[in-house]
Amino acid sequence: MPESYARRHGVKPLGVGIGLRREFYAQLPATSRALDWVELVPENFLTLGGRPQRTLDACVERWPVLPHGVALNIGGPEPLDEDYLSGLAALVERVDAPFFSDHLCYSRLGGAYLYDLLPLPFSEEAVEHVVSRVREVKARVGRPFLLENPSYYARMPGGTLDEAAFLRHVAEQSDCGLLLDVNNVYVNACNHGYDPRAFVDALPLERVVQLHLAGHERQPDVLIDTHGAPVCDDVWSLYRYVLERTGLVSTLIEWDQDIPSLDAVLDEADRARAVMAEVAR
Repeated sequence: MPESYARRHGVKPLGVGIGLRREFYAQLPATSRALDWVELVPENFLTLGGRPQRTLDACVERWPVLPHGVALNIGGPEPLDEDYLSGLAALVERVDAPFFSDHLCYSRLGGAYLYDLLPLPFSEEAVEHVVSRVREVKARVGRPFLLENPSYYARMPGGTLDEAAFLRHVAEQSDCGLLLDVNNVYVNACNHGYDPRAFVDALPLERVVQLHLAGHERQPDVLIDTHGAPVCDDVWSLYRYVLERTGLVSTLIEWDQDIPSLDAVLDEADRARAVMAEVAR
C-alpha cells in the first residue's frame, strides 16, 4: 500500500470521539468517562457567543476538536461561498484542528441551502469539477481536508463510473483524505445491491483518515441513514473489516436524531474502542 495520507500530513489517530450536540452542552465538558476527541458541525459555531462558545472552549481545553461540515457544497454548480470559507478557516484555526471534513455532495442550488446532502453523478466531469474546488478549499483553510462518502437513494443521471472509482478519482486527483462513513457504505450497499466489503476493497484505503459509525432505520424496501439508533451488528462487523485494512484511524459515533443520554452515546464509543483494541492485538 502507498504511504498513507495521514502519515504524509503528520496526522495521528485520535481514538474514538462523539459529536458535540446541544443536548450535551451541560454534561460533556465535565464527563469523567473515556473520550478521545470531539467533532462539531461548524455551521453551529461560526457565530460564537454565550453558551455554545463556553461549551466549545471547555471542550477545546480537554480534547482535540474536529470540524465536520454540511454546507460547503463542494459539488455544487455555484462558486464556493466566500463568507462561509472565511468563517470555516477561522474556526479551524481557533480550535487548532489537525484536519477538517465535509461531504462529497451538493447542498446548495440557486443561492439557497437545501438542508440535505444530495448525490453527484459519478462521472469524469463531476470529478474535474470537484477536484478544482477541493484544491481551492485546501488553499484557503490550510489544513488537511477529508471528504465523506454520503448515503444516497437514487443514482444521478450521467454517471459513467462506479461509486468507488468516483471516490478514488476525486481523492487522488485533488490529494485529499477520505472520511469513510461505514454506516453509509452498508446502507448504500443494501439499497443499491452491491457487496460492502468489495466496495471497501476498491477504495484508496491509504487515504482514509477518519471513520464514522451510526445507526439507520430499516424500512420494508429501503434503509434510511437516520443517525438515530445504535450501530447495528452488521455495521460493527464491517467496521472491524475496515480497521483490519486501514489500521487504526480516528472513529466517530454519530447520533443526530432521537438523541439518547450522553452515557448511551459513550457506551457506543466504548464498544468502538474495544474493537480497535482487538484489531490492534
